[in-house]
Amino acid sequence: MSKSKSYSKMFDKIMWFMAVLVLVMTAGCGSDNNSSPPVSVPAVAPTVTSTTPANTATGVPTNRKIIANFSVAMDPATITAATYKVTGPGATPVSGSVTYVGTTAVFTPTSNLSAGTIFTATITTGAKNAAGTSLASNKVWIFTTSAATDASLPTVLSTIPTNTATGLPLNQKISAIFSEAMDPATISSATFTVTGPGATPVPGAVTYAGVTAFFTPASNLASSTTYTATITTGAKDLAFPANALAANHIWSFTTGTVVATVPTPVNLGTSGNYVILAKAGITNVPTSAVTGDIGVSPITSTAITGFDLTLPAGGASATSAQVTGKVFASDYAAPTPVNLTTAVSDMQTAYTDAAGRAADVTELGAGDISGLTLVPGVYKWGTGVSINTDVTLSGSTTDVWIFQIAGGLTQAAATRVNLIGGALAKNVFWQVFGAVDIGTTAHVEGVILSQTSIVLRTGASVNGRLLAQTAVTLDTNAVTQPAP
Repeated sequence: MSKSKSYSKMFDKIMWFMAVLVLVMTAGCGSDNNSSPPVSVPAVAPTVTSTTPANTATGVPTNRKIIANFSVAMDPATITAATYKVTGPGATPVSGSVTYVGTTAVFTPTSNLSAGTIFTATITTGAKNAAGTSLASNKVWIFTTSAATDASLPTVLSTIPTNTATGLPLNQKISAIFSEAMDPATISSATFTVTGPGATPVPGAVTYAGVTAFFTPASNLASSTTYTATITTGAKDLAFPANALAANHIWSFTTGTVVATVPTPVNLGTSGNYVILAKAGITNVPTSAVTGDIGVSPITSTAITGFDLTLPAGGASATSAQVTGKVFASDYAAPTPVNLTTAVSDMQTAYTDAAGRAADVTELGAGDISGLTLVPGVYKWGTGVSINTDVTLSGSTTDVWIFQIAGGLTQAAATRVNLIGGALAKNVFWQVFGAVDIGTTAHVEGVILSQTSIVLRTGASVNGRLLAQTAVTLDTNAVTQPAP
């Protein structure tokens, strides 16, 4: 009997212990507490995508406002005289006021700048986006004034749609390209209007970037209807006092009956596994920095030069100190030859796909897209295309740009292709029949699909992919595969 009582007491203790353990485990396993601690994802820092005047610009009028365009909307409370400063000559502060509209900061000097003087503009890391994330580093640029003031009147160089165009899609966006940078505060729904039919106002949003104003209707336009777009003399340039359009700019267009299909990304297939893929070789003047895999086929590894490759005995891939990734060639071990043959075939299919898309805009700027801000769509030229000043692509994370170029693509030294509004490099496709030549220290965004060669001059950089049906030439470049 005593043993029975002893066992009973022991059993009670064990049950008490188990009950406590269950309670503890239950408290720790509730639905609100079962997940792992949240992973901290680094915030993407905003950037200054372009400035007016551009860095190192000369001959700048003495009565010019200084502007900076950001990659995303910023917190206006952080765009002030404390974070946006201009000095010159030397460290002498320039007196002025700072305003912010859309994604653009404007510094307006109190009086004309000194002639023939070097000035320095700085936006500090105190500037933050709407989420509270600061610039990664101060943005600094310089410019030199001339002895002249800006008294020339701005004009509208071109419009999309063009005047009297017909058969436009019902989801058509309307845009106008100016002869010079404008004061963004003067490009609004008060100065850029669309009416139709007749005088009926079309609801919509007006935005401005680079030298381009955009009107996006709030809903699809009516079919088979004539509309009138107007930019009034309230639109003014960056001079102070400002110069306005000499007269209202008015154009009309007529819709068709269909909604335009939004372009989808070009399917790269397995060629999208490579940041550089070429059929005839990849040559390099060290030291370059390539992030992603590179490959050549059908030519062998002897056509990959300047990388100081290391290939293990019987290896399917090589390595290089200049490549954060792997190097593949048609003469490496299986399965590399078969994989490369498939990738090259996919590259050619992607080129054909991009070339065959229906164009939304043709012959824009007669092939010179310098300084333009381009909305998503398919652009087609029967000539070559040149970029002599910065180009901006403005759109969302899902928007797509396809550039169909029958000639070559030439980008001048120190120019940039910039993305704003959340646009992604993986959704930008340059389909080029001729040679691609990216100038010294220039920067380009997107996937380049070239029928022939791609040449990057000294110090040029690419955020995208280089897919060439002949050869790729590098010279101390940075080539980075786009974010997925």
